[in-house]
Amino acid sequence: MNKAQLIESVASKTATKKEAQTAVETILDSIKSSLKKKDPVTISGFGTFKVKETKARMGRNPKTGEAIQIPAKKKIAFRASKELKSIL
Repeated sequence: MNKAQLIESVASKTATKKEAQTAVETILDSIKSSLKKKDPVTISGFGTFKVKETKARMGRNPKTGEAIQIPAKKKIAFRASKELKSIL
């Protein structure tokens, strides 16, 4: 399901497509802004989004075999709730 399909799904259960689009975009913007501040986002019955930081490490260029430095970075992790896991 992509964003447009999500909006269609919400619109079929609520009033209009425009209101559904506003609601979906507001929710996504709220999640983004919380993650930007490194605050975890927990949605009961669905799961938790959290920012994790990886350490810098040594890796290998697969083409040449040369050792390279992989820089530290931040990534977003999602942990599904027990409810969500149980339906899969």
